[in-house]
Amino acid sequence: MPDTVRVPERLERHQVALYLLAIGVGLTFGLTVPSAAESMDVAVTPLLAALLFATFLQVRATDLVASLRDRRFLAVVLAVNFVLVPLVVWALSPLLPADDAIRIGALLVLLCPCVDYVVVFAGLAGGDRQRLLAATPLLLLAQMLIVPVYLTLLLGEDRAALDPEPFLWAFAVLIALPLVLAWLSQAWAVRSDVGRRTGDAVSVTMVPLMMAVLVTAVGSQVPRIDSRFDDIAGVIPVYVLFLILMAIVGLGVARALHLSPASGTAVVFSGATRNSLVVLPLALALPVGAELAAATVITQTLVELIGMVLLVWAFSRAARRGALRPLRRRA
Repeated sequence: MPDTVRVPERLERHQVALYLLAIGVGLTFGLTVPSAAESMDVAVTPLLAALLFATFLQVRATDLVASLRDRRFLAVVLAVNFVLVPLVVWALSPLLPADDAIRIGALLVLLCPCVDYVVVFAGLAGGDRQRLLAATPLLLLAQMLIVPVYLTLLLGEDRAALDPEPFLWAFAVLIALPLVLAWLSQAWAVRSDVGRRTGDAVSVTMVPLMMAVLVTAVGSQVPRIDSRFDDIAGVIPVYVLFLILMAIVGLGVARALHLSPASGTAVVFSGATRNSLVVLPLALALPVGAELAAATVITQTLVELIGMVLLVWAFSRAARRGALRPLRRRA
């Protein structure tokens, strides 16, 4: 048993270095073996679903139901993502390249809040996974209804018709299915020692699964960016600025509303993390410039993954130093 306990502790202690290593491996593989790397994208969805299953296994059904009653937190997350994020995107939009396909791809991905691995990253940083998970259906529904309106306003013409199917498919495969399986596993663990040991073993796989997701996601997409890098390089500073600004905005909201450290961290990660894995099929379905728009979305994924790893490191370090305590006035 002591060895079993030490393994997850060691992995968690060195998780940031391991994630950066995984990103480096993905970049190297994608650039050196592009023909093989492009086929890796078929592994991204099942690996992400497995990662979310391992995450949801630590979220009890009773805790999730209780989180749904926290209307204040849900209202804050919705306001950050659909009031403050659009304002930040609008302020950054003049910095985007003039190419229509690039602008559409960038605006599409920046306006859509993440509903999958944001739960994982926020949890790794000490954020409230239960409340954030409870907010995912609302975030998904709201972006399907509101984002086309914002796209139309920002683009100045009607190019914002979005197919809801990729959103619904992603919710079913990446949220609903892993969550149901996790709850069934929790029920099994209560009734069986084998089920309990299985759950403990799955919890050890969190960091390796995240590494596998990073390697496959980065490795499979790098070749597609490499061929169009000259065209889309101009969006990288915008993506970096967005991450920085939304981290600042999220912290400001958390402090202004006196959110607990866990809730405040969840708000920051929700505002900064985007729905790139779900938006990609939408970009590929665009009638004109689909390849360039998709490459723009993929570029955001790579920038964001590096940014999320750094945010996890920063928030974990701040929590250890007690720097997040000023957020605590109301739970």
